[in-house]
Amino acid sequence: MASAKFYGTGRRKKSIARVYLVPGTGKITINKRDIDNYFGLETLKVVVRQPLAATETADKFDVIVTVRGGGFTGQAGAIRHGLSRALLQADADYRPVLKKAGYLTRDPRMKERKKYGLKAARRAPQFSKR
Repeated sequence: MASAKFYGTGRRKKSIARVYLVPGTGKITINKRDIDNYFGLETLKVVVRQPLAATETADKFDVIVTVRGGGFTGQAGAIRHGLSRALLQADADYRPVLKKAGYLTRDPRMKERKKYGLKAARRAPQFSKR
């Protein structure tokens, strides 16, 4: 590990996460708040920590995240994506592990746009015979 700071950008739905990895003790900070204060659901905290668990680096790096847009689930996915990319910068040997787990793949699913004549993307107005 030559540099002191590693960076990765993660995206999911409307969320964009900027993730910085700094050698440290394993503290995760999201938008200047601790992960436990930021995410209420335990499952979202697990999602964020997945790349660190897969590469066994949970206590080697401090994670500093700036995330914007979307909801909590999308933000957690974006952080996971960015964290995986940052880990690759730290050590390219993690690539097979992260790739096999699917953490490097950008999830392409997005909200479908609303069409004219409909109430939502596919929801049509209620039909009545009379």
